Amino acid sequence: MADIEKHQSTFKESADLPLRDRDDASMTAVDQRSLPPSASDCAFGVGAPHYPDGGTRAWLAVFGAFLALFCTFGQLNSFGTFQTWYHEHQLSALPASTIAWIGSLQLWVFFFCGGFVGRLFDAYGPRPIMVVGTLMLVLGTMMTSISSEYYQYILAQGILVGLGIGTVFYPSLAAISTHFDKYRSTALGIAIAGSGVGGVTWPIMYQALFTRLGFAWTVRITGFVTLVLCGIAIVTVKSNLSTPTQSQPWLNLRMFRDLPYILVIIGSVLICLGLFIPFFYIVDYSTAQGISPHTAFYVLSVMNAGGVLGRLAPPFLSDTLGRYNVLVPCALLAGLSMLVFWPFATGLTALMLFAALYGFFSGAFNALVIPCVAQISEVREIGTRVGVLYSIISFPALCGGPAAGALLKAQHGSYLGMILLGGAAVVAGSLFLLWARCVLSGRIREPKQLLSHLNVV
Repeated sequence: MADIEKHQSTFKESADLPLRDRDDASMTAVDQRSLPPSASDCAFGVGAPHYPDGGTRAWLAVFGAFLALFCTFGQLNSFGTFQTWYHEHQLSALPASTIAWIGSLQLWVFFFCGGFVGRLFDAYGPRPIMVVGTLMLVLGTMMTSISSEYYQYILAQGILVGLGIGTVFYPSLAAISTHFDKYRSTALGIAIAGSGVGGVTWPIMYQALFTRLGFAWTVRITGFVTLVLCGIAIVTVKSNLSTPTQSQPWLNLRMFRDLPYILVIIGSVLICLGLFIPFFYIVDYSTAQGISPHTAFYVLSVMNAGGVLGRLAPPFLSDTLGRYNVLVPCALLAGLSMLVFWPFATGLTALMLFAALYGFFSGAFNALVIPCVAQISEVREIGTRVGVLYSIISFPALCGGPAAGALLKAQHGSYLGMILLGGAAVVAGSLFLLWARCVLSGRIREPKQLLSHLNVV
């Protein structure tokens, strides 16, 4: 099984192209010998694209992306800290479900802009996009520090910061994919671990500085740190592609005829409906179990710390065992940990264990979904395909937090309905990822190939 996925062609074309006859143990892939050289081949010269899989330029890109994700997705993972602070201070008159719209809108804007940012990356490379993204991120952070009304937090933290996060996040990771092939998951995992480190660092910093310096100056310090670190990322993150692809259409509809890609999208939609619920509500849940608010902040940090390991170990293993072979069980176990473990975690020790376990498996999903999409994409379409995926899953990501808050309110403070919603959605999504893996391995034929095999078409 591992050998099948390990030797899969990275450049899988859509189902309407000639398919190689294989037995059930082989991959469903395009016979590259029957195709003319692709645009990506031409960019690197005759033959297959060249991936350095190392070198100073490649590892500097990983380092820069690590810093970029520390400042972007790391802060996004820390919204649970803001959720609790707003509920107790500036927005104390509003219910938790209403406050959650700030974080959910930020998450949605971040995800939704992926399609546009990914195509811009394919056309212009990472640097100009990251410059604009850094300016938006810092401006949104500074505007958040002077906000006092709900609509101001929506505009500054929800929309502007969300746009800044997206326009720094996507180019950083897409650039890494142009440098690595064999070790792509490992390289991306190291970079994405920056979000986990940020998710550990930011809540602890917020908790320490909110009470000492006040909300406004704490958020401003965040903006200054972000400006410096993202500035380093802008200098170090570079693409390995020799020329941009401005002549290609903005949206190649051919990608939507690729069954494995569609199944990954469906699975990711379901997973993202529930994946971020623990990050939004674990602090509130902890305080509801009698844990002091000061200690409850550290539960979120433990969850993000588990995510650091989840972003490193599974991607490293996936380069040997197969990316989908690792992604599927990690997604499944993330959902099962919510269903089986979280409802019974009522003490501090149990909560810390759940947070570490869930952080590990959810972090593995976040780290592996991009390499899995890159594996079935042409190198010059990686940015667009990853971006389109994130744009689509922006809608369930937007609905997950408020839906959980609505269930919490409807059940008069009981968290069980919210937990069941999140866990069931993640488990269902993992089954679609398993379906995609089976299609790629040839165990389940794609519909067009199956009809051809039966002489129907």
